[in-house]
Amino acid sequence: MKISRFNLKFRTLFWVAVALALAALLVFAFRPRPVLVDLGEISRGPLTVSVRDEARTRARDVYVVSAPVSGRLLRVGNRAGERVEAGTVIAIIQPAPATFVDERSRLEIQAGVRSAEAALALARAELESAEARLAFARIEADRTETLFAASVASQSALDRARLDVRTAAAAAGNARAGVGVRQAALEAARVRLIEPAAASSGGRTVTIRAPVAGRVLRVLQESESVIAQGAPVVEIGDPRDLEVVAELLSSDAARIVAGAPAVIDAWGDGPPLRGRVRQVEPYGFLKVSALGVEEQRVRVIIDPVDPPAAWSAVGHGYRVEAAVTVWTGEAVVRVPVAALFRDRGRWAVFSVEGGRARLRRVEIGQNNGELAEVRSGLKPGDRVVLHPGQSVSDGGALRVRPS
Repeated sequence: MKISRFNLKFRTLFWVAVALALAALLVFAFRPRPVLVDLGEISRGPLTVSVRDEARTRARDVYVVSAPVSGRLLRVGNRAGERVEAGTVIAIIQPAPATFVDERSRLEIQAGVRSAEAALALARAELESAEARLAFARIEADRTETLFAASVASQSALDRARLDVRTAAAAAGNARAGVGVRQAALEAARVRLIEPAAASSGGRTVTIRAPVAGRVLRVLQESESVIAQGAPVVEIGDPRDLEVVAELLSSDAARIVAGAPAVIDAWGDGPPLRGRVRQVEPYGFLKVSALGVEEQRVRVIIDPVDPPAAWSAVGHGYRVEAAVTVWTGEAVVRVPVAALFRDRGRWAVFSVEGGRARLRRVEIGQNNGELAEVRSGLKPGDRVVLHPGQSVSDGGALRVRPS
């Protein structure tokens, strides 16, 4: 009987111990664990807000030299980068060569030549007839003059004879002019039959001269070719006198004023270059982005501030990045942007107090993408959670991620 009571008590104690162990395991397994987070600190210091976008450099004054006449452009001897002086001959244009004629057009031209020859023969026959009538009119006038002197012919007969001479002379002159016209038409018709290989390449030439001193930026038509009037040949400018053109969104350009400082970088291995906004163009234009989005853009012109030696490695048409300052502050309470999130339509952060997260709503001002201005809700020295996830909650335990 004693042994059975001892076994019962032992079994009871055993199961109680097992239950307590299971309860302890459950409590340990389901107890809230601290969330591993990264922390940032609220600081006070300068804050600069800039508008950044791609830009390109260009010579301040670019002269596009075009062909003044149509013709055959000889090979341009200048190369890109060469220096030219004002008045230097940079290109020569000769008369355009004759064009090829197809068989049908050739037959039409040959028929035109025969027609012109026949017309010329007709005109010459008319000239002979007119000259014969003129000679006869002069003989009749001389005879009438003699008769009038002998008082045989009347004054009216003499006037009529003189009129016939003048009329015949005018007709002869008209016929002579007609011969000249028909002869010129025949020559024009024959010229159209000349083959391009037989056409002379001589004649007057037109020289194209540099309008200003500078460097050849681009040779738009280097090889010899036939060009039309107004076709661009070369571009001339001074690559030492550069400006930067940034095409910014109209909403960003509206925040920029003339004289605003700018930083030009991503142009090479050198340090960033300083610039200053000279002009915000008043006209906006539509531009389609690489993603197919229509954007309204405005050109902002930036002048370099650093000496030309600092810009010596940058040329006309280089791609750069321009950051134009639109706001700056000296002693600003700053919070990392990575700590901000929206809560019920307002900005909020998780501050760290006693190892736990506390939800705090804040008022944010200027923002440059890395730091934001804190107007209320935080003070310098406060620590906040960076990149808070769904596992961070108000009052939850936190553990700092080891660096």
